[in-house]
Amino acid sequence: MKIIKITLLFVSLSLLSCGVSRKNNSSEATYKYLALGDSYTIGESVCSDCNYPKQLTDSLNNTSKEKTSVKIIAKTGWTTTDLISAIAAENPSKDYDLVTLLIGVNNQYQGKPFSLYEEEFPKLLDMAIDFAKGKKENVIVLSIPDYAFTRFGQKSGKAEKITSDLIRYNAFAERISKEKGVHFENITPITQEGLENLKLVASDGLHPSEVAYKKFVELMFDSVLKILR
Repeated sequence: MKIIKITLLFVSLSLLSCGVSRKNNSSEATYKYLALGDSYTIGESVCSDCNYPKQLTDSLNNTSKEKTSVKIIAKTGWTTTDLISAIAAENPSKDYDLVTLLIGVNNQYQGKPFSLYEEEFPKLLDMAIDFAKGKKENVIVLSIPDYAFTRFGQKSGKAEKITSDLIRYNAFAERISKEKGVHFENITPITQEGLENLKLVASDGLHPSEVAYKKFVELMFDSVLKILR
């Protein structure tokens, strides 16, 4: 009889232990976020935690018990070609819960043929979907900021052309995103307030500031929550 009681007690404790273990594992679940891009993603001229991927991750972690980690593949000056090469070198895993893509300004700035963007942006978007477990609904494309509305853009004497070019780039990115069933977030209007609100421009007079990136996050946050929840 004592042996039976001891056995039942052992089984009960084992089940309790398993229950606690599963609960702890659940509370420690981590979402994985991959941010692909250029200077607008890595955050040129702002602190390392001030770019939009880091601010987005912090906002998620401050509003949820489940934590999110972020990996950034981006560098100032990268074109679509550069990003494709960097992705090949990095070889990211294909198990990300969220992937964002913001690329193209350097194609425009460096005077690359628009046909190059037409060829490579769809490839990058397909890669992004692949990294997001093959789920198109887990990917967000951000529009290209309009640097015509900065001191640098104004001094270039090409402000109107910059805006015109970027309208074309963003229209193409939005169309391809919709064709592939990917959410497109238009953050460009925020950057077009840069001449009226200098707080939106970083100290270099060209890139978005921490304040601007915060506004990017606020705009896309609900869409991100739908993906991760």
